[in-house]
Amino acid sequence: MSIILKVAIPAPLRKALDYLPPASQLDCLPIPGVRLKVPFGSKSKIGVLLEVKTESKLAPSRLRQALEYLDREPLLGPADLALLRWVARYYHHPVGEVCASALPTLLRQSKPARSQTPIQLRLTPSGQTATLPPSAKRQAALLSLLRQHDGKVTVSDLTELGWNWRPVAKALAAKGWIQIEQAPSWAVIPPCPFALNPAQRQAIATVTAEQHRFGVYLLEGVTGSGKTEVYLGIIEKTLQLGRQALVLLPEIALTPQLQTRFLKRLACPVGVYHSGLSENERLAAWLGFQRGELPVLLGTRSAVFIPMAKPGLIVVDEEHDPSFKQQEGFRFSARDVAVARALQLGIPIVLGSATPALESLYNASQGRYVHLHLPERAGGAQAPTLKLVDIRGARLQAGLAPAVLEAIRITLERREQVLLFLNRRGFAPVLTCYDCGWVAGCPHCAARLCLHRRDRRLCCHHCGHQRPLFTHCPTCGAKDLHALGRGTERLEDELADLFPYVRVARLDRDATRRRGSLEQLIEAIRAREVDILLGTQILAKGHHFPEVTLTVVVEADAGLYSTDFRAPERMAQLIMQVAGRCGRGTKPGQVLIQTRHPNHPLLTALLQGGYSAFATQALKERRQADLPPYSHQALLRAEAHAPDLPECFLGQAAHLARELAHEHVQVLGPAPSPVPRRAGRYRAQLLFQSPRRPPLHRLLARLLPALDDLPHKRRVRWSLDVDPVTLD
Repeated sequence: MSIILKVAIPAPLRKALDYLPPASQLDCLPIPGVRLKVPFGSKSKIGVLLEVKTESKLAPSRLRQALEYLDREPLLGPADLALLRWVARYYHHPVGEVCASALPTLLRQSKPARSQTPIQLRLTPSGQTATLPPSAKRQAALLSLLRQHDGKVTVSDLTELGWNWRPVAKALAAKGWIQIEQAPSWAVIPPCPFALNPAQRQAIATVTAEQHRFGVYLLEGVTGSGKTEVYLGIIEKTLQLGRQALVLLPEIALTPQLQTRFLKRLACPVGVYHSGLSENERLAAWLGFQRGELPVLLGTRSAVFIPMAKPGLIVVDEEHDPSFKQQEGFRFSARDVAVARALQLGIPIVLGSATPALESLYNASQGRYVHLHLPERAGGAQAPTLKLVDIRGARLQAGLAPAVLEAIRITLERREQVLLFLNRRGFAPVLTCYDCGWVAGCPHCAARLCLHRRDRRLCCHHCGHQRPLFTHCPTCGAKDLHALGRGTERLEDELADLFPYVRVARLDRDATRRRGSLEQLIEAIRAREVDILLGTQILAKGHHFPEVTLTVVVEADAGLYSTDFRAPERMAQLIMQVAGRCGRGTKPGQVLIQTRHPNHPLLTALLQGGYSAFATQALKERRQADLPPYSHQALLRAEAHAPDLPECFLGQAAHLARELAHEHVQVLGPAPSPVPRRAGRYRAQLLFQSPRRPPLHRLLARLLPALDDLPHKRRVRWSLDVDPVTLD
């Protein structure tokens, strides 16, 4: 009886490929979930064995032999493979690329499934007082780093040096000034008890009463209500059952503080998994969780696929965050995949947020999710008051109304902290010439270049293009160029002029680019070394600043009249999340929201009834317009170097789709994308919408293979986005 291996290859193929077993390992029993090295064209690739069959549609003489098995034991179990195949079908994405996304980079590169022993450097007593000659600069730098870190550093700390530290460390070890030793695999801190309020205890009891079965629990709690303590309470019960917990976070920046908090509350190792780690650190965390050695794992989007040896619980923190949706390549939603995974494993999943996604609220209203509430802040802190500041006709300074400036002054006089939120980085979004009207535009995108004055550069925030600052207008030669609009960099300078004796800290992607810089800024804020916090949405999530008593939303109107129907939802979520950083201590807080549309119904609902009132109004508008969650969408995008090709290709796809579509599926477009040219490519899109998922997916399953036969297929790059969170 012949053995046929069905292997998922990381390539744009819609099915697994058939191979014969490796000639050198015919006596090995192939087990689904192992990696194989297989020939693919003139090269070789690393694939995942999905299943073993006894026959193939191809004749045996046409099948190639796999080169070798890379694993003795499967890395992906039956449940993991079933999930990956379901995800490939749902998102209509090549199964090999889906399987590859479930593995860390080193395992995709045929590296053995074992992690390197972590090491650390420890300063000896003689090294504490050692002095070096001026010529030994690198040895001095390494000793200095050790002294700054209380005499002990790990490999991840050493990456800050930016040069090869290993020979330097060996030289210092030979002098007896440092020791090179094995680092503990996982840190454990003695647990610290925490008093829960009745709402928290009720939420924990509701979830843990059904710990042995699937259920989706939407935990909606106002900012500062102690959602993390609820997670910890449920995780403690999960660990007592001998099971594992996976916690998904939207951003890397949230993991260090959350890991510290988890370690203080749980008497067990807590690992992390995100792109900011080294490849060896990621592999160690992946294998630790896959083997059951690591009971709790905090991870970003891609961690949703890590195998669980003893599945017990999944938590998705800030479940509303669009960062959970992959926007390039394999466009999956980690939140939605997590729900599907919990269903498959028969375990509970908790979706937590102060501002739940409208889709999640809709599912709760339909009885699909259990809706849990934390209506009050933990520890007796009071919710801040929210107030609209009408800036129509106001004389603004630094983009701030007189009433706002007065509130800032009073808050600073009380020696309390102020937070200003402006979701636009850089100095100014526009550089223009008043003489001829020239505007600095990106040569590769249909977008303007943003001025970053401190770097004296113009940058495109779409494609990353940069160029030096213009010294004169390239059209008319005028030297008097003007920066229009305001970003965080400009506002930082203006605040320094308005409040010259005040310490201002800017938190955005530019100011926190260096590793560890965000953590340093946050520690400075908590240590009261900062008076005014200024930043983008980095400030909005998860941070606890007890001395912030005034929050100012500098511009609240951008989301009210966007072409994206989700923009008002994101606006409201950001406002409420930023407001949640205010008044978290014993002092009351106030939130001022500057707007030129104080009578807008969505803003009015948000201010008068909170996020729940806003969500009710927004869902009503969505229902009237037949928009998600009252319908389901998929977006077919196309891009090419020639301006007419994307719409031409999508026009042919639309004609084909209308022939194949069920009457309940709308085919809308094609149309240019909101940013019609990006990174040198012209872009267009075609939208499919249906009140029910099955007709939509049946159409996509029939349409996608037919796209390969369209005339312009090879001249365009196209992608499918199921359940898009943005229509760009």
